[in-house]
Amino acid sequence: MRRAHYRGAVIRPSGHQSDLNDAVVAYYRQWQSAFVRQRPCGQDWAAVASPDADLPYVGEAQGWGLVVTALMAGADPNAHQQFDAILRYVMAHPSSIDPDLHAAEQNERCESVNGGDSAADADLDIAYGLLLAHEQWGGTTYLDLARRRIEAIKRSIVDPKSHLVRAGDWARDGDDDVSRISRSSDWMLGHFRAFRAVTGDPFWDVVLDAHLGLITRLQVEYSPGTGLLPDFVERIDRTPRPAHGEVLESENDGSFWWNACRVPWRIGTDAVLSGDPRSVAAAAHLNTFARTTTRDDPTRIKAGYSLDGRVLADYTEPAFVVPFAVPAMLDRNGQHWIDAEWRYLTSTPVRPDAYYPATIGLQVMLVLTGNWWTPGL
Repeated sequence: MRRAHYRGAVIRPSGHQSDLNDAVVAYYRQWQSAFVRQRPCGQDWAAVASPDADLPYVGEAQGWGLVVTALMAGADPNAHQQFDAILRYVMAHPSSIDPDLHAAEQNERCESVNGGDSAADADLDIAYGLLLAHEQWGGTTYLDLARRRIEAIKRSIVDPKSHLVRAGDWARDGDDDVSRISRSSDWMLGHFRAFRAVTGDPFWDVVLDAHLGLITRLQVEYSPGTGLLPDFVERIDRTPRPAHGEVLESENDGSFWWNACRVPWRIGTDAVLSGDPRSVAAAAHLNTFARTTTRDDPTRIKAGYSLDGRVLADYTEPAFVVPFAVPAMLDRNGQHWIDAEWRYLTSTPVRPDAYYPATIGLQVMLVLTGNWWTPGL
């Protein structure tokens, strides 16, 4: 696998690099066997199945599949073939609103449903995966497709006033409150840096600054004791705030719930790759919360918190535990903590009915072992 240069001052799990890489490959093979479907619906595609989602194929899964497959190219001789097959699935399911984006949901017959519109996280990762593929395998096809999708994200996903990422292209022309929300797990800071690098468009500098500024403000004003972010913020055309009650998915839309559980991984990844002091500070805040509330025992992390740290679900769930391992990379006094996270991650088997925690876990492993990078930088 390709080794990345991390600009942030980082620690990694203890052990030889070859052993860490072997653990990633073993986990990847389990993930691949459990979730990558060959020729779904009898077509010349591959797709990442999502048995724990509302539908068997969701855009988030295809975006993650492209990113993971491209990053694993050095260890999987069939990665190029698998990447192209997943990409064929994506291209065969364009959004009904902006056809340069991906329709976010398909049923068991591989038919786009629920309006056939897009979800922001899917297209952000699809574009990022295409940029990784360009660096892995060269040519112009992947880069051309990536630039086309980045331009579609710019026109149909990013709010032109706040420069925050909206939930999907369905919100582009909406005039209701739900069209003015943004999901914290879509704030993929490293993706914005990559888009700027490959397009030369300063628009993405503004997008990056808007999200970093909002992260800082939310931590200061709404979660000073924890650093936790909500699943959704509302009123992005004015002064964004954590969602009040249910705005899209549940009564916990304004809490650290099943979307925001990815935030420590996303912010932490940008912090270790870019060294940006804003990301570093935000990640450190999250790391302090995790270590303090668990007394350095990952199994004490619970599956959901209010922004002030009150437990919302009194059980442990890998999707909430493993993302906190990434901010731990910035903690020079946290070797035992990151090692505990690594042991938890590598000892938690891939469950064939739980694609969401397994796919998050695999990407976290790639970051922890130095095998993640930002294309174009």
